[in-house]
Amino acid sequence: MRFTCALAMNPPEQLVPLAIAAEQNGFSSIALPDSIFAPEKVNAVYPYTPDGKRVFTPETPFVDPLIAASAIGAATTTIRCYSHVVKLGSRHPVPFARQVGTVANLTGNRFGLGLGIGWQQDECRWCGIESGGLKGKRTDEAIEVIQLLLGGGMVEHHGEYFDFERIQMSPAPSEPVPVYIGGHTEAALRRAARHDGWTTAMIKMAELREIIARLRELRGAFGREQEPFEIQAVCVDRFGLDGYAEQAEAGVTDAITVPWLFYGVGFEAPVGEKQDCIKRFAEEYIAPLEAVHA
Repeated sequence: MRFTCALAMNPPEQLVPLAIAAEQNGFSSIALPDSIFAPEKVNAVYPYTPDGKRVFTPETPFVDPLIAASAIGAATTTIRCYSHVVKLGSRHPVPFARQVGTVANLTGNRFGLGLGIGWQQDECRWCGIESGGLKGKRTDEAIEVIQLLLGGGMVEHHGEYFDFERIQMSPAPSEPVPVYIGGHTEAALRRAARHDGWTTAMIKMAELREIIARLRELRGAFGREQEPFEIQAVCVDRFGLDGYAEQAEAGVTDAITVPWLFYGVGFEAPVGEKQDCIKRFAEEYIAPLEAVHA
């Protein structure tokens, strides 16, 4: 099992130094969140907390995950970045595909595309998507368009939501950009099973095991059970050496962590304190677990 360092809600100037520290200390990936803006009035329930409230405020810092991935890629050599997750409902897939392909090329294929639909209809509307932004059918077609354009060559598409004549984006990435799907609903799991991985919000082990079992069923039904598949998990009730070993046994391929929170260091702390926590986390958990499986 690999470890991902999540960089949500940190000051922008800390992202690159934290990613460098993560790379130096054995983390395999960086998870980058997506939030375009924070509305003053929220007209929807946040689906991933018990009380339906957001865990961030309008002042919480966010940056565009693709731009952040490019900056991190320029300052590192091996660590991967993935979006966790881009809300596709508020984006048009054609210009977005250009951005994804650029990040893949600039980082040497060290970018994975984590996608979700989103949860605020107002966000879609205020970004110019007047209808259908939160519909699963639109999401599936948007992913199809993105992958078509990233595949290279002259292509066209004529669908229910998107329509264009023959166009080409060059250069195409030299490797396919992996697509990871976020969401805990049955529709999201079915979507994930058709792609390269599933990424969680905060989740407990009992539900995580149930969903992993369901994903295996779905991948078998789609004839994809022999293909590589990532399970990127924010498991909130299994920590420590035994807890991470249990996550791995359950089928998690990437444990998403926020190392400084383990040691009582907050998001507003100086970057040096967070870097020290990354190093300490790696010494206490990553290195021992790697030694066991060496």
